[in-house]
Amino acid sequence: MEKNMAIAFMGAKLTTRSEKYENDNSHTNLAITQCSGETQANLASLGSSFSLNSTTFEVCVLNWFTNLWEIKKNEYWGYVTTGGTEGNLHGILVGREQLPDGILYTSQDSHYSIFKIARMYRMKCMKVSTLTSGEIDCVNLKDLVLTHKDKPAIINLNIGTTMKGAIDDLDLVIQTLEECGFTRDRFYIHCDGALFGMMLPFVKQAPRITFKKPIGSVTVSGHKFLGCPIPCGIAITRLEYINALSKNVEIIASRDATITGLQNEVQKCIMKARYLQNRLRDAQISTMLNKFSDIVIFERPLDDDFIRRWNLACNGNIAHVVVMQHITIEMLDSFGGEFRKKRSFWFEDGQLQPLCIANDIGSRNCVCSMHRSLS
Repeated sequence: MEKNMAIAFMGAKLTTRSEKYENDNSHTNLAITQCSGETQANLASLGSSFSLNSTTFEVCVLNWFTNLWEIKKNEYWGYVTTGGTEGNLHGILVGREQLPDGILYTSQDSHYSIFKIARMYRMKCMKVSTLTSGEIDCVNLKDLVLTHKDKPAIINLNIGTTMKGAIDDLDLVIQTLEECGFTRDRFYIHCDGALFGMMLPFVKQAPRITFKKPIGSVTVSGHKFLGCPIPCGIAITRLEYINALSKNVEIIASRDATITGLQNEVQKCIMKARYLQNRLRDAQISTMLNKFSDIVIFERPLDDDFIRRWNLACNGNIAHVVVMQHITIEMLDSFGGEFRKKRSFWFEDGQLQPLCIANDIGSRNCVCSMHRSLS
């Protein structure tokens, strides 16, 4: 009885929380009853040839992603990971094995796991500054790379940073490395596409992440935009790199797999993010939304209870909302309306003023008293 009550309580709590924001980028609007039979079996891929094995499923998934990232099926190696961090662990490891004395370069807005990985692998790591958008600053990258020109460069590229949803410019990074005199055998680029790596291919005019460019690996999370019920990820790299590490790499042929409707899903998320940004701007709240992003950044609320109730992720003077599929217009209206009322109360006596967050989101996005008077 006690166990059943605990389960019921947790279920009710999760349902209530899902009606607010989920700032871990996860898609929670799911119906997985079609897979209920499969969830009763252990599909762990252990390399066995017995029938109860997920190898075939895994390769179907990988083949679909190779089409997305434009690499031939006989030129890639990959696997389904436990999540984005494991994908980063694998991608950066491959880079280090290709360039053992290489230096890891990553922006200061990178996911914390990148810096942890550098410590785990005992790699020298250079933290590159970012633009206001959160995108890697290629001017600073160039200075750092030239300072250490005698060492190969291993680049971690962010396809959507955690806080601001910034997309590092792959073409500009490649151009910067080439201008510094780095030939393609002296640099390795890993693309951390945890959330946006699954979204950008379905956005018109968005930058392409493709193995037709000189990248070494890509990773993406399966439990974020795709909403897999169990945390997982996809890691893809070039087969030639794996062949250099191991003499016995087995390639399992498989049929194509398709997933439909993703372009529509991505567009809905981006349009709802723009809707929220406009709602906040209309309420004179400082806000920013990067191009091709569904992460809306705004001034940090002053009420910790409000932050907890809406599950807001905060960093310094800013907070953000990740507008995933399960977020409705009604939820955005409710959030925006409550935020506006709270601000009216916080600032009604004039003793407190909205924070200036121009350093975080740029002066054109900041509507503090100083920047509002300049606009």
